[in-house]
Amino acid sequence: MKKLTAADLTSLCRQARQSPRLRANSNLHEELTDPVQRLAIAMEPDTLILPHCHPHTWEILTALRGRFTVLVFDDGGRVIQRAELGEDTSVVEIPADAWHAVLSLDAGAVIFEVKHGPYAPIADADVAAWSKGRTAADLNAWYAVAQLGDEM
Repeated sequence: MKKLTAADLTSLCRQARQSPRLRANSNLHEELTDPVQRLAIAMEPDTLILPHCHPHTWEILTALRGRFTVLVFDDGGRVIQRAELGEDTSVVEIPADAWHAVLSLDAGAVIFEVKHGPYAPIADADVAAWSKGRTAADLNAWYAVAQLGDEM
């Protein structure tokens, strides 16, 4: 049996705070080639998650600790869906090829992600062109207030 204990999550959050990217992950899958990727990701509020898509897979997210805003966009950068994980929503499934971004709302927050593998870094073509060149502070401030119909 594989477990993520409260102590594991606390340690993961400490690693995220010390990381230049302000996030750290703990994989339940043993190999990056595993056909199903399963991981906990500690994310501090100032981490940058550019709007991106995964053309080959859906993605399931759930909050293990803290709260997260999850935004889904149309091809032009307009918000078409918004959820508050850990607040009014427990789990979201983002369809394959959907532009999306995540904002950590709390220090010490941990999200759990499941998607098809194998692992591959997000390709430049899979990062939304309409978001490139913006700072983490700018994007995160916008994510925090963006509502349905708002355009980046």
